[in-house]
Amino acid sequence: MSNELTLTSDFVKVLKERRSVRHYDPHVKISRDELKEMLELALTAPSSSNLQPWRFLIIDDQELQEKLLPIANNQQQVRDASAVIAVLGDLKSYEQAEKIYNRTAEAGFMSEEIKNAMIQNSVRMYGGLAPERLHRINQFDAGLVSMQLMLVARAKGYDTVPMGGYNVEKFKEAFSVPETLEPALLIAIGKAAQPGHPSSRLTVDEVTYWNEFH
Repeated sequence: MSNELTLTSDFVKVLKERRSVRHYDPHVKISRDELKEMLELALTAPSSSNLQPWRFLIIDDQELQEKLLPIANNQQQVRDASAVIAVLGDLKSYEQAEKIYNRTAEAGFMSEEIKNAMIQNSVRMYGGLAPERLHRINQFDAGLVSMQLMLVARAKGYDTVPMGGYNVEKFKEAFSVPETLEPALLIAIGKAAQPGHPSSRLTVDEVTYWNEFH
């Protein structure tokens, strides 16, 4: 494993050093093996009923990054980053329930009885939801895996920025996105050419209530 992770007290440092970086060194490329390694760690994120509805389109071809540029409002990081990762939600993710829960049972994490019940319940519940409702659930799960991916990238010495400012319909058309996949966000990843700007945060007391709103 390259750039071996040190995940002890260094995790606090990763959290505090992560920035939204918009200026990347265009000469730095991340290998597909390393991108896969980061995604593998990100995939440990939780999801609704463990259906893992996230799907990824990794755009690491320079011509395709140029194609994406106007669709993403000409944000320079789309061109200069090592890759742009599109995170999408699968409206048919419940069709993977049998595969997921079979593997869980085979690993000894649940009984056959519970496995069968989970498969049946997941297909019935999620299969009966309207696409708009499923998309909202998938958006939530996409946020979980995306944040995890950005932290993994920082732990490995890379930088990221999440992007919601792009034309979803044009993206779907330009990249032939299947109808069952709905884009959630784009993540640029690479080596910073300029550090991301530090920003202030509201305090815990300013955003937290205890037991009641007052």
